[in-house]
Formats: sequence, C-alpha cells, structure tokens
Amino acid sequence: MTEWFNKRVDLPYFCVVGSPIAHSRSPFIHSAFAAQCGLELIYEKVEVKAGRLADAAAEFRAAGGRGLNVTVPLKEEAWALATRRMPRADRAGAANTLWFDGDEVVADNTDGMGLVCDLERNHGVPLAGKRILLLGAGGATRGALPALLMAAPARILVSNRTAERAAAVVAAYVDSGVVDVLPWGGVASLPCDVIINATTLSLQGKVPELDPSALHAGSLCYDMMYGQQPTSFLRWARAGGVTRTIDGLGMLVEQAACAFALWHGRAPRTAAVIAELRAQLAGSD
Repeated sequence: MTEWFNKRVDLPYFCVVGSPIAHSRSPFIHSAFAAQCGLELIYEKVEVKAGRLADAAAEFRAAGGRGLNVTVPLKEEAWALATRRMPRADRAGAANTLWFDGDEVVADNTDGMGLVCDLERNHGVPLAGKRILLLGAGGATRGALPALLMAAPARILVSNRTAERAAAVVAAYVDSGVVDVLPWGGVASLPCDVIINATTLSLQGKVPELDPSALHAGSLCYDMMYGQQPTSFLRWARAGGVTRTIDGLGMLVEQAACAFALWHGRAPRTAAVIAELRAQLAGSD
C-alpha cells in the first residue's frame, strides 16, 4: 500500500519532500524552468517527516520518479541515503538534491551555489575577502559552507545554540584555516560584513541571539527564509541600523536552477522567475 506516491506517470516525474511542505514554491519554479526549456514534466510537493525519507524515496522511485529535492528536516537523511555523493554534498554532510542512476542514489547539494549566486550575481555582493557569520549549524549551514569557501572570504564564523554542533561543523573545515566558532550570542573580535541566518527561527517569528559587536555600519544581513513581509531576523537587523537586508527568495530559485541543470543538462534563466515569485508574495493575503 502506497503512503506518498499512488500513481505511475508517463512524463518525467520529480518532487520536493520535507516537513512542513505546503508552503513550498518548488513546483512553480521547476514548472517555469521546464516551460523555458520546452520540457514536459510533473513536479509535486509531498510531506515527508523526519526519519521517513528512505521509505518515501523508495516508493517514489517505484512510481517512476527520477529526482527529489529535499528540504528541512531531511537534508542530512538525504546525504546518508545516497550511494554516490558529489564532492560538495559529501563535504557538507547534507544533500538537497537526489536522483537515480541505475541502481545508485546520487546526492548533491546546490544550496551553497544558490546562496552565492544570489548574493554575488543578483545583488552585487562580492564575498572575496569578507568576514561572514553563519547563524545555525544544521543542514543549511553545512550546505552553504563549501560554496562560501570557494568565494574566498577572509573569515567564516559559525554560531549555534548548541555549541557542540557548531564545533562539529567547524571541525570538518579545519584545513581551510578560515572557519571558526563564535559562541551563540557571543562578542565578535571584529564585526562581520555579511551575517547569514541559516536557522529556521524566522519561521517561528523569533530572532537568533546575536551580539551587536557582530555588526558594523556597512553589514549586510541575509535570511535564508523568506515571506510576504520581511522576516523577524531582517526586521531586527533594520531596527538595529542595518540598511541592507536580503531574504532567501533568490537563493531558493538559484538552488533550484542548479538542481534543474543537474537533472536536465540545461541551465534555466532565473531573473524572471524570482520577479514572478516576488509579485506572487506581494499579492498574497
């Protein structure tokens, strides 16, 4: 008896899984990319709770599925499920993109590339030589770190409520010489140029603990979350005098574009899709 996928389909079949998932814009994004490229496909969103990804992926594959996007809280499960991992997923220890190649389950992580593309290409924020603070130590932070390091920052600090989790993330990058821990709410020795909220606290209307020492007049605050209104983290930043704030809508589209290219061998255009999603958010109740 099926639990998630109750049909076999004739068209190429893709899906995003996670919990919660009702808010996901991924079906719209991938359908828009497919229309650009003249492709026909089916792309759905399905609720899969923590600890159930392996079962759901097996059922999806049996239904004719080809590729899965994976969101909170399943990214580390996706990494563990894979029988072959791309280097950036392997180093991150988390995956947001899965596909099937013969008997293999292949994993990659496009989150970091999506983040860097959004910052550098869409918003003109070069990361080379910058001091970056990452708030959180879960799959989102793990996924972001490989691409952020490729952008050649001067320093990356990782701060998390559970100190041990932050230390474990940093330990995986000790060879880089530029990644270190900042205690949750701790005083930074120097202010940071880019502060990235990779926690889900904004979904709860909460704000990460962040000492004002982490900010300076030109700091940029980025929240991987997004919504119709500025997130709680971005509102907090603006109230504290930060003049440049960016939400994660562009990252969402850019990471999807990377996954789409992996699956279909074509790089879609993202600007119009970001603009359309922004318009949809502005017009929603």
